[in-house]
Amino acid sequence: MIQIILGDITKTRADAIVNAANTSLLGGGGVDGAIHREAGPELLAECRLLHGCRTGQAKLTKGYRLPAKYVIHTPGPVWNGGGRGEEELLKSCYESCLSLAAEHGCKTVAFPSISTGIYRFPLAEAARIAIGTIRAFLEAHPEMEVLMVCFDGATKKHYEEALKRAQAE
Repeated sequence: MIQIILGDITKTRADAIVNAANTSLLGGGGVDGAIHREAGPELLAECRLLHGCRTGQAKLTKGYRLPAKYVIHTPGPVWNGGGRGEEELLKSCYESCLSLAAEHGCKTVAFPSISTGIYRFPLAEAARIAIGTIRAFLEAHPEMEVLMVCFDGATKKHYEEALKRAQAE
């Protein structure tokens, strides 16, 4: 099941929340900075041990002071016009996170809108890729619940529209 909600991912109760990280995994702006601030310095200490992460892949840490047991870090692609494999990399972010969550027995996973902030991935396209990838994964893992945690109404609207289109197909 997919739920699309308006909210702050750092306050979301889930087995795992996803961090739209940079490749260093050492914190940054936006969602990444907020997650690091809320989790506390232990998260940064654990992330240092991971030695970064490639775009489209994912790595898991404890949640520390967050209401989630785990944080799954995934560096999304920077939008460069769509001709550099950005769609495939974004799809891989969602697949990698969901696979890691399943491996660790997570029943609820909360995602932000990966790559649509400073990385400039077009929101409608990102929502379509995210919803399609999540729905395909959930067909094989119907016990899992995925929350798309949108930080504003415009983002939420794009994800709701993508979900409606996918359900109509």
